[in-house]
Amino acid sequence: MHLPRYASLIIIFSSIGVLDTLYLSYHAITKTPVACWFFPDAWCRAVQFSKQSKIVGIPNAFLGLGMNVAILLLLAGYLKEMFPFWPVQAVVMIGFLFSCYFIYIQAAVLKAFCTWCVLSAFNFFILFGSVYFWR
Repeated sequence: MHLPRYASLIIIFSSIGVLDTLYLSYHAITKTPVACWFFPDAWCRAVQFSKQSKIVGIPNAFLGLGMNVAILLLLAGYLKEMFPFWPVQAVVMIGFLFSCYFIYIQAAVLKAFCTWCVLSAFNFFILFGSVYFWR
């Protein structure tokens, strides 16, 4: 089966998102600092252990993992003609908006960036383009 280009992008970047959020989830569970590439270690720790790293007590990494897995499952259902495409678009839109919000929090409130959060935001930017513009 030949996948459309947008489907390939969604699979690749959601899979990267799964790996990213699995890594962050592990560190959320163990409460150990993440490796911090490209930014000072103190920045990643500031983001990782901030009050904004959870929503109603749930680590953002768990929510991101759920969104990325949902995107992959919904896309599979769409490609097998079991679901319409709009649920994929809806989950991507929610993830994209949360990513924009978290980048704002890092820049304006925490004044620190985390490599893994920036990677997640980049992934959702590509996913957003894949489902809304490059389809």
